[in-house]
Parts: sequence; C-alpha cells; structure tokens
Amino acid sequence: MNDDFVPQTNNSRQVFDVFAEIGKLPETSESMLTDVYFSDFPEVSSRIFRIYRTLPLHYHKDCDEHLYVVEGEGVFHLDGTETQARPGMFLRFARTQIHGFPQIITHPFVVLSIDVPRRRPDDIVFVDPEDGDARSFMARNN
Repeated sequence: MNDDFVPQTNNSRQVFDVFAEIGKLPETSESMLTDVYFSDFPEVSSRIFRIYRTLPLHYHKDCDEHLYVVEGEGVFHLDGTETQARPGMFLRFARTQIHGFPQIITHPFVVLSIDVPRRRPDDIVFVDPEDGDARSFMARNN
C-alpha cells in the first residue's frame, strides 16, 4: 500500500445528483464493486459505489467507513452479526472492524460512503486472503 496522496477526483464539483451518478455506474463489473468519488481529500473522501456480488469479510486499516444505503437491499455482516440493509439505513464500520456483504438481495445495491480519513483504493484487507485483493475488490484498481 502506498501512503502518497493521489486524489481519485479533481475535487472541482461541489453539488452532486446522486441518482444521476448511480445511472452512470455500469450494469455489470468483473470486480466486486465500482465506485465514483465525489471528493477525495487527505482528511475525508466521499463516493458512491455499487456492489455487484457478495463482498467477503474484510476491513480497512486506515479509515472509518460510513455507509448510507441509497438503493437495493442486502445483508451486511458486522463483527459476527448479520442484518438486512435497505435504503435509508446508515452503517458505520470503524477501522479494522470486520465487515462484509454476504448477500445482495435486490440489485442495484448502491451506497453513499464517507471515509474518514480518506480511504485509499487499495486499503482493503480480506479476512481470508483467498477471497480477493484490491484488484478483484474494486474496478478502479484494474
């Protein structure tokens, strides 16, 4: 993992139509998810992402992740407990807290994410390394 700051957007926009941005996400993906950064500063990043299939248990070393479910339904796992996630739910995963989405019930499954400090695209550690890596996790990493 690289600690050098490389912004994933030019940070020039300040107003976003979340539903229009969702419409731009691809219908399919070879990776587990595809994202679009709204902002990306060292202190915080904001983005939307679509999860295309189950997301194995993982954690992030360098950020706290805050997710707001915008569209679709799925089951999220947090420290041994599984709960259904649906639009309007807010989920918070502290750094190094194990989480995942073992089931996507309704597609498209899209969340708004605020990461503090920013989440680098390669900040992903799978509990079982056989489940994937940064490249298989996010289209941006390919």
